[in-house]
Amino acid sequence: MSERNGAAARPNRGANRKTSPSAPLERANRQAQRVVRSVLPPVLVGIAALVAWELTVKFGRIAPFILPAPSAIWAQLVEQRENVFDAALASGANALVGLVAGSVLAVLAALVASRFALLGEVSVPFAAVLNALPIIALAPILNNMFESTSSVPRRMVAAIIVFFPVFVNTLRGLREVNPTHRELMESYAAGGWTFARLVRLPGALPFVFTGLRQASSLAVIAAVVAEYFGGLQDGLGSRITSAAAFTAYPRAWAFVVGACVLGLVFYLGTLLLERLATPWRARQSA
Repeated sequence: MSERNGAAARPNRGANRKTSPSAPLERANRQAQRVVRSVLPPVLVGIAALVAWELTVKFGRIAPFILPAPSAIWAQLVEQRENVFDAALASGANALVGLVAGSVLAVLAALVASRFALLGEVSVPFAAVLNALPIIALAPILNNMFESTSSVPRRMVAAIIVFFPVFVNTLRGLREVNPTHRELMESYAAGGWTFARLVRLPGALPFVFTGLRQASSLAVIAAVVAEYFGGLQDGLGSRITSAAAFTAYPRAWAFVVGACVLGLVFYLGTLLLERLATPWRARQSA
């Protein structure tokens, strides 16, 4: 009799766990609180910094060519919004092409380096050398190699700067393989490239996106800085130097704000792509 009662009670407990109407609401509340805790502090700090900046410039009698007030920069940003948008599109195109090209080359190079041990030992110092190349030295050399109307030098600079963080992080992820997965693939007599495609590369995705998050902002910085040294005068970098040359410093800062927004868009786009490519990590964090 007691066994039948216990057997009847067990399904009821399972049903109680499944039917909890407040569980989705509680989960949504927790997620909302987590978003507020992560977003609100930097927003408040940013507002406080802008207020302090404005007051310091106005009451500290700082010359506009040294540091314009945020209100003056905002006025120029509104006035030059179409020019800022067009320049951001040009710089963003160069940064995006460089980011994609550099990332693809870095992932392919990491796959080859992880396949052959000797090549892996040699490739890391070579990638470090590429990373040590300064943009201010690389951009003029590449500009002289191509026509003055070509965007290839800027995209090449962005690709070179992007290569190192993506390569190093991807190579690290490809080398960290679960021994159980290795033994399983060996039991199936899987080849090296099959093992890399089915085990190494999927397991290295978190490391790949770690490198991409770093590279997304670096691509924008490289593209903008490369525009300082000639070529087409349609990007944010050339507009910044032109405005500064004519002592229009608030306008120059407006284009700097455009570059900051562009870098933020690239970073957020990388985060979105990471969530789409690795949905299991989002479920684990939730």
